[in-house]
Amino acid sequence: MRAVTPQHIAVVDDETAITELLAHYLGTHGFRTTQLHSGRDLMALMPVDPPELVLLDLGLPGEDGFVIARQLRAHWRCGLVILTGRGDAVDKVVGLEVGADDYVTKPFDLRELVARIKAVLRRMEPAPPAAGAAPAPGMPPAPPAPSAPSAPSFGPCLGFLGWRLDLAARRLDDPAGAEVRLTTGEFELLATLAQHAGRVLSRDFLLERTRGREAAPFDRTIDVQVGRLRRKLEADAENPQIIKSVRGAGYIFIPPVGPA
Repeated sequence: MRAVTPQHIAVVDDETAITELLAHYLGTHGFRTTQLHSGRDLMALMPVDPPELVLLDLGLPGEDGFVIARQLRAHWRCGLVILTGRGDAVDKVVGLEVGADDYVTKPFDLRELVARIKAVLRRMEPAPPAAGAAPAPGMPPAPPAPSAPSAPSFGPCLGFLGWRLDLAARRLDDPAGAEVRLTTGEFELLATLAQHAGRVLSRDFLLERTRGREAAPFDRTIDVQVGRLRRKLEADAENPQIIKSVRGAGYIFIPPVGPA
């Protein structure tokens, strides 16, 4: 039986005590970690041993953590959890704007942090094989899964207005066929909206589906990610025609969606 390769997490913080604490604790949960203390170290690591997820401190001396996050998002696919002492709401919004999948403030609970890391990594996993796929040799066919009444089944690829959203490969292609890079949170949000096209979805519903948690007071996570999706999808993000706001209710995905 082939051994499972541990998932790799890069821990970036200028405080050695914190990186050592996190490396030890994550190791007890089966992760492989690399301790780094600067954005330069992280950028040197990415081409040679890319992690599945980066834990990034914003307050690195002489460096702008938001710039590092943008560079990470521009060039690599990985989970990104910002881990910082900067708990200001503006910093959190900016962190989500630059592509963070989650934002955790210090001091933090180690168990909660691991739960959040696992949640991000789960959202990055490929979708399961489509229903009807042939079972492995010697295995009995799986029983049909119950259909979810709230969302129609389109198969592994969704199409709308010439766009193609591949749920298995977690990839979005524009009408010209070029890939549009999405963060984990953006992909989950777009997939949820597209699978429920024509229905008004509340922020609480979207947050539960994409983050696995309820909204906290003044939580703008969904609003921030909708804004980012609009800039990637809409011809005019200020006059959206694909993802529309419904005052006091949430958001609705307007175009018809079908298999692609």
